[in-house]
Amino acid sequence: MLGMIATLAVLTWALPAAAQHARASVTTVTVVSGSPNEFSFTVTPKTVKRGIVTFKVTNKGNLPHDFQINRRKTRLLSPGSSATLRVTFLKTGKYTYMCTVSGHAAAGMKGTIVVK
Repeated sequence: MLGMIATLAVLTWALPAAAQHARASVTTVTVVSGSPNEFSFTVTPKTVKRGIVTFKVTNKGNLPHDFQINRRKTRLLSPGSSATLRVTFLKTGKYTYMCTVSGHAAAGMKGTIVVK
Protein backbone atom coordinates (compact mmCIF):
# COMPACT_ATOMS: atom_id res chain seq x y z
CA MET A 1 0.00 0.00 0.00
CA LEU A 2 2.80 2.39 0.93
CA GLY A 3 4.55 1.54 -2.36
CA MET A 4 1.41 2.40 -4.33
CA ILE A 5 1.14 5.77 -2.57
CA ALA A 6 4.78 6.52 -3.33
CA THR A 7 4.28 5.60 -7.00
CA LEU A 8 1.22 7.83 -7.25
CA ALA A 9 3.13 10.70 -5.63
CA VAL A 10 5.94 10.36 -8.18
CA LEU A 11 3.47 10.19 -11.09
CA THR A 12 1.59 13.22 -9.77
CA TRP A 13 4.85 15.17 -9.88
CA ALA A 14 6.27 13.70 -13.13
CA LEU A 15 3.25 13.80 -15.45
CA PRO A 16 2.69 17.58 -15.34
CA ALA A 17 6.43 18.10 -15.84
CA ALA A 18 6.39 15.79 -18.88
CA ALA A 19 3.32 17.51 -20.31
CA GLN A 20 4.94 20.91 -19.86
CA HIS A 21 8.11 19.65 -21.59
CA ALA A 22 6.02 18.39 -24.53
CA ARG A 23 4.36 21.80 -24.89
CA ALA A 24 7.75 23.52 -24.74
CA SER A 25 8.98 21.58 -27.79
CA VAL A 26 6.48 23.25 -30.17
CA THR A 27 8.25 25.88 -32.30
CA THR A 28 6.55 28.75 -34.14
CA VAL A 29 7.97 29.99 -37.42
CA THR A 30 6.79 33.23 -39.02
CA VAL A 31 6.54 33.12 -42.80
CA VAL A 32 5.82 36.23 -44.87
CA SER A 33 5.26 35.70 -48.60
CA GLY A 34 5.71 38.52 -51.07
CA SER A 35 8.33 40.19 -48.87
CA PRO A 36 10.88 41.72 -49.40
CA ASN A 37 9.73 41.28 -53.02
CA GLU A 38 6.75 39.57 -54.67
CA PHE A 39 8.56 36.27 -55.34
CA SER A 40 10.29 35.66 -52.02
CA PHE A 41 9.65 34.45 -48.48
CA THR A 42 10.90 35.88 -45.21
CA VAL A 43 11.16 32.95 -42.77
CA THR A 44 12.05 33.42 -39.08
CA PRO A 45 13.71 31.41 -37.57
CA LYS A 46 15.38 29.27 -40.24
CA THR A 47 16.59 26.64 -37.76
CA VAL A 48 14.15 24.70 -35.55
CA LYS A 49 14.19 21.76 -33.17
CA ARG A 50 12.88 18.36 -34.21
CA GLY A 51 9.20 17.97 -33.32
CA ILE A 52 6.09 20.02 -33.97
CA VAL A 53 6.53 23.28 -35.86
CA THR A 54 3.70 25.76 -36.40
CA PHE A 55 4.16 27.93 -39.48
CA LYS A 56 2.21 31.21 -39.35
CA VAL A 57 2.04 32.26 -43.00
CA THR A 58 0.95 35.75 -44.14
CA ASN A 59 0.75 36.91 -47.75
CA LYS A 60 1.97 40.51 -47.93
CA GLY A 61 2.38 40.39 -51.69
CA ASN A 62 0.06 41.47 -54.48
CA LEU A 63 -0.50 37.98 -55.94
CA PRO A 64 -1.92 34.75 -54.43
CA HIS A 65 0.73 32.48 -52.85
CA ASP A 66 0.84 29.27 -50.83
CA PHE A 67 3.50 27.64 -48.65
CA GLN A 68 4.56 23.99 -48.85
CA ILE A 69 7.02 22.07 -46.66
CA ASN A 70 7.46 18.38 -45.83
CA ARG A 71 4.52 17.36 -48.08
CA ARG A 72 2.15 19.75 -46.22
CA LYS A 73 0.70 22.88 -47.81
CA THR A 74 -1.45 25.88 -46.95
CA ARG A 75 -4.44 26.83 -49.04
CA LEU A 76 -3.87 29.47 -51.71
CA LEU A 77 -3.60 32.76 -49.81
CA SER A 78 -5.02 35.94 -51.32
CA PRO A 79 -3.05 39.14 -50.72
CA GLY A 80 -3.42 40.18 -47.07
CA SER A 81 -4.65 36.78 -45.83
CA SER A 82 -3.01 34.32 -43.43
CA ALA A 83 -3.00 30.63 -42.57
CA THR A 84 -1.44 28.36 -39.99
CA LEU A 85 0.29 25.12 -40.95
CA ARG A 86 1.34 22.57 -38.33
CA VAL A 87 4.09 20.13 -39.37
CA THR A 88 5.84 17.41 -37.40
CA PHE A 89 9.51 16.85 -38.22
CA LEU A 90 10.65 13.44 -36.99
CA LYS A 91 14.17 13.58 -38.42
CA THR A 92 16.92 16.16 -38.39
CA GLY A 93 18.04 17.58 -41.72
CA LYS A 94 17.32 20.24 -44.30
CA TYR A 95 13.74 20.64 -45.53
CA THR A 96 12.82 22.57 -48.67
CA TYR A 97 9.87 24.97 -48.64
CA MET A 98 8.30 26.65 -51.67
CA CYS A 99 5.30 28.34 -53.22
CA THR A 100 3.59 25.81 -55.50
CA VAL A 101 1.89 28.40 -57.74
CA SER A 102 3.18 27.80 -61.27
CA GLY A 103 6.49 29.61 -61.83
CA HIS A 104 6.75 31.12 -58.34
CA ALA A 105 9.41 28.72 -56.97
CA ALA A 106 11.44 29.17 -60.17
CA ALA A 107 11.21 32.95 -59.63
CA GLY A 108 12.72 32.58 -56.13
CA MET A 109 9.90 31.55 -53.76
CA LYS A 110 11.80 28.66 -52.18
CA GLY A 111 14.35 27.95 -49.49
CA THR A 112 15.36 25.54 -46.75
CA ILE A 113 14.77 25.18 -43.04
CA VAL A 114 17.23 23.25 -40.89
CA VAL A 115 15.79 20.84 -38.31
CA LYS A 116 18.19 19.93 -35.48
